Amino acid sequence: MTMATTAIKSAFSTALILCAWAQGWGAAPIGYYDGLDGKKKEALKAAAKAAVTQHQRLNYTNLPVYWEYSDVYPELVESQSGDMCKRWWEMYSNNIYLILPNQTARQSFSANGMQREHSVPKSWWKYLNDVEYTPAYTDMWNLYPSDGPANQAKLNYPLGEVGSSVTYDNGSCKVGTAVTGQGGGSGRVFEPADEYKGDFARSFFYMATVYDDLPWVVNYMYVQESWPTLQNWAVNMLLQWARQDPVSQKEIDRNDAVENAQGNRNPFVDFPELAEFIWGTRTDEVFNVEEQGGQITPPITGDPELTSPANGSYVDLGQAVVGMATSGAVRIEGANLTGSLSVSLSGKDKSMFTVSTKSIPASSINMGTGYLLEVVYTPASLGMHEASLLLFDGGLSGSLRINLRGEGCERPVLSTLTAYEATDVTDSSYVAHWSESPEPVDYYTVTRVRYYEEGAESETYDSPVNSLEFTDRDPEVMESYTVVSSRLGIHSQPSNSIIVNSGSSVTGIMAEMPFMAGEIEGGFVVIADSEHTNMSIYDLSGRLMLCEPVVRGGDTFMLPRGIYLITTDQSRRPVKLIVR
Repeated sequence: MTMATTAIKSAFSTALILCAWAQGWGAAPIGYYDGLDGKKKEALKAAAKAAVTQHQRLNYTNLPVYWEYSDVYPELVESQSGDMCKRWWEMYSNNIYLILPNQTARQSFSANGMQREHSVPKSWWKYLNDVEYTPAYTDMWNLYPSDGPANQAKLNYPLGEVGSSVTYDNGSCKVGTAVTGQGGGSGRVFEPADEYKGDFARSFFYMATVYDDLPWVVNYMYVQESWPTLQNWAVNMLLQWARQDPVSQKEIDRNDAVENAQGNRNPFVDFPELAEFIWGTRTDEVFNVEEQGGQITPPITGDPELTSPANGSYVDLGQAVVGMATSGAVRIEGANLTGSLSVSLSGKDKSMFTVSTKSIPASSINMGTGYLLEVVYTPASLGMHEASLLLFDGGLSGSLRINLRGEGCERPVLSTLTAYEATDVTDSSYVAHWSESPEPVDYYTVTRVRYYEEGAESETYDSPVNSLEFTDRDPEVMESYTVVSSRLGIHSQPSNSIIVNSGSSVTGIMAEMPFMAGEIEGGFVVIADSEHTNMSIYDLSGRLMLCEPVVRGGDTFMLPRGIYLITTDQSRRPVKLIVR
């Protein structure tokens, strides 16, 4: 984003705020924030949590489906072939990523090499090494589409202002050592562009409010306390960022779109001063919703109508394995509804389709932002299936019919891939390689495991092709990677594991622990600097589950879910392993 664009955004945001005091922010349902009235400080924070904490838990893989409505620029962009396309609005780079004609959101996301980024790193709240146990894992108020290299550079660093030592700078965001007083003890921080610092601050305020009871195992910015939840240095910096980058039209539009998708709003977008009442300069004041602008409802100025989708149009939900679900979304737009819009399904295959709601409030349509209706397709047999989605009531004189279709497919059988040695290995990067699947696949998933003295950390990355470059390698940390292919939600067995060797620090680790087990999905990979004999694996009851005469670094084994102890002739001290 250029300096001129930034200036326009800032000026427009300032004008919006002045107008908002008179007209109110957003489109929250009547009474949605009543519980905030008369509260201040920690009681106000608790009331805000109560107002917004309940929401629908989304599917992680399908996030791009929702982002197509919440995180794209309002203007279309011309592609090289002359087509006018949607452009992803990602806050981590200045790159132009388009959704080309005949591409679904997920196909565009994969083709562009984009990634699903947690602004508050998911590794900060691990519980028994599990990050998916909480709705925070797929909460859209903490997840944004991201440029791949920027996401990898960001890692799990806290937000902060980068000082003189910069290790990554793509012209939009930076990574490096923090200025004095920031970072919370982290060696590096991630600094977003100035025009998005307020956006990130309001996401972090939301997470501190809704998820204050998470087990915050990394305490750079958060502590496991209902009050104040945020570290002092983080409060001061985030408040300053929110003041310097006030709520923009982008955030207001996104607030409505996220509510349509998962059913809750970000109160720090609806009420730009809320953070000041909770943590900042107004903690001695009582918060009153009416004084913040309150709720407005557009007047009914004409006949009730639905303008989109077109009557008789088709929504193709694609292919799905028989017995497994896939989902899509129908964007419903209109104006002047006088009552709730009713939703129903009909047709011979209607039992294979479900919708997220049977009734849509009139305000969700009349606000002009549209309503995103999720449709789930679960085929019960092979072949093509069709049903009709009917929209009626709300003052409409008739009904609107949308045709739904999908194809039930056999469960794919996917071959186990072979991972190859990494190439182009430098102190800061390498390229992972693996065999191409002989069967059609949607994408490949690479599990990357890094081995630190305090334990192993794993991350997964999607790739549309059979190679992936990592640009954030630490030469002092050993790591490995395995690969699976994915088709219609089915994954192949993990490949063999490839080890990317480190420098001197791992020599010390291996001297103390000559045998390590690196966790992968459904099993583990052997980490050893020499051959081991008689590897024995026991469950917690003492039962011998597996005995392997000879193992070497990189060997991969699959086990049922559970907790195990592993010994070898060369490493008699048991190694604990958790398989998920």
